[in-house]
Amino acid sequence: MFKNIEIKKGTILLFFIFLSFKNFAAEDSTNVDEPIKYEEFWTSKSALGINISEMAFVNWSAGGNNSITTLLSADFSKKYKDAYYSWDNSISMKYGMNAQEGQELRKTEDQLEIKSTFGYRKDSLSNWYYSAKLNFNTQFSNGYAYPDTETSISSFMAPGYAFIGIGTEYSSPDETWNLYISPITEKSTFVLNQRMANEGMFGVTPAVRDEEGNIIEEGEKVRSQFGFLFTNNFSNEIATNVRLSHQLSLYSDYLHQFGNVDVDWQIDLNLIVNEYVKANIGAHLKYDDDVKHKEDTNKDGTLETFGPRLQLKQLLGVGLVYIF
Repeated sequence: MFKNIEIKKGTILLFFIFLSFKNFAAEDSTNVDEPIKYEEFWTSKSALGINISEMAFVNWSAGGNNSITTLLSADFSKKYKDAYYSWDNSISMKYGMNAQEGQELRKTEDQLEIKSTFGYRKDSLSNWYYSAKLNFNTQFSNGYAYPDTETSISSFMAPGYAFIGIGTEYSSPDETWNLYISPITEKSTFVLNQRMANEGMFGVTPAVRDEEGNIIEEGEKVRSQFGFLFTNNFSNEIATNVRLSHQLSLYSDYLHQFGNVDVDWQIDLNLIVNEYVKANIGAHLKYDDDVKHKEDTNKDGTLETFGPRLQLKQLLGVGLVYIF
């Protein structure tokens, strides 16, 4: 009898071991066969920021004007990446104003930039992609050669720039930097303000005028170029809570003075105080042979036109940034 009981116990034990193994195998099979969700290939990041700097003087012997400067920024990015395909999209917006005692409100920053890059690689281990790139940038409001606020020297879509091209892109394994080379890039310059187009600003064909200065044919609002584009981006933490980033773009037109390079280089050093407070030191350098310098050298209210010049903008600010 005891022997039969032991056999039954052994049978029951084997039965439970079998069930446990079967359940484990079923769970493992489910995990292996479970399809990867499409959403898992997407990553996104959004950041809203505000920088404020203020100067106030009360009985200050050295003198000075009270002033306040505000810079608003918004950055949104969304990226798709699987073993063979990548699609990187971003929108960057900035707008800054300065209010100073004794003068009108002035614009200090104005930028709208949209980027989209699609890439394909044959080998999932390769860091080289066949790529197609679209870049677009313009500004939101009128720009002036202060203190003259009667005649604008830029406005929304005057200028506006669009780059569309195909090429090859190298992206480092940790995605801290990438290199894009495109021998086939079309650059479109938009000047939708007819007055500026008639003046031939930003490289578009100016209006045709008679001997008395009357317009016979309006200036063109769009100029197309075909050339070579090189870009390089880098962003990495170089020290604890210190991040260095730079964006470099070089473009040369095949059909118009090839070898004359348009330069757009932006470098930023971001110092992270805590999760929300950040300091930024940056510089933005530009050179475009089609952008002529305008200045009122005679102080008579009339802007004279000179040749292209190196453009430089510097930034130093502390502000709040909310990332979600």
